Amino acid sequence: MSMVTSRIVAMGGGGFDAGSVGPHMEDLILSLVPRERPRICFVPTASADDRAIVANFYDTFSLRAEATWLPLFERRHTDLRTLILDQDIVYVWGGNTANMLAIWRIHGLDVILREAWARGIVLAGMSAGAICWFEAGVTDSFGPGLTSFHEGLGLLPGSCCPHYDGEPLRRPTYRRLVGEGFPAGYAVDDAAALVFAGRDLEEVVATTPEARAYRLERGADGVVEVALPTRYLGA
Repeated sequence: MSMVTSRIVAMGGGGFDAGSVGPHMEDLILSLVPRERPRICFVPTASADDRAIVANFYDTFSLRAEATWLPLFERRHTDLRTLILDQDIVYVWGGNTANMLAIWRIHGLDVILREAWARGIVLAGMSAGAICWFEAGVTDSFGPGLTSFHEGLGLLPGSCCPHYDGEPLRRPTYRRLVGEGFPAGYAVDDAAALVFAGRDLEEVVATTPEARAYRLERGADGVVEVALPTRYLGA
């Protein structure tokens, strides 16, 4: 009996609507599924089901995959479990992390995504779509400033801070929080991603040569920040 490998791709930022990032990250995500045309479901809850972003998703994936999307603000699907478990990949967009998770929990999507992960369906996402898989994260969900967030799904241990190089307050805020006892975790630049197999970090990938991810922990002499080996996906 073969073991199921549960994979999560947590991206710091960018994505298919960011022209400077390129297609390499999406190529990587599709390559994790041994099927010529993977079934991929887009979940843009954090952006309030923004239709322009949905259109970008279809422009990016519809020629290479069986693409669909899950609206929750104007819900169309009665049986969310069947929809999600019929996918090879679930791709979660960015936006308001706290609102997204609250809506997921009201609709029972949080439980369904746990089952999807256990079954080996690839879970991917950027920004809010990266934070959500961890126990905790750094978010701007509650106003213009950054604050700690402890209500993630907890599929992955510890914390996550996206946009580490893209927003000037991300690094000092995350370092301060970890120094104050916030769960240790990972910081991810906008064009980088963490690839997990189960709960273990398999690799860090990036679509620009300079993008990185970092491991942050609280040490005896302060916060220890270590740059992680990164595989560049470009030419």
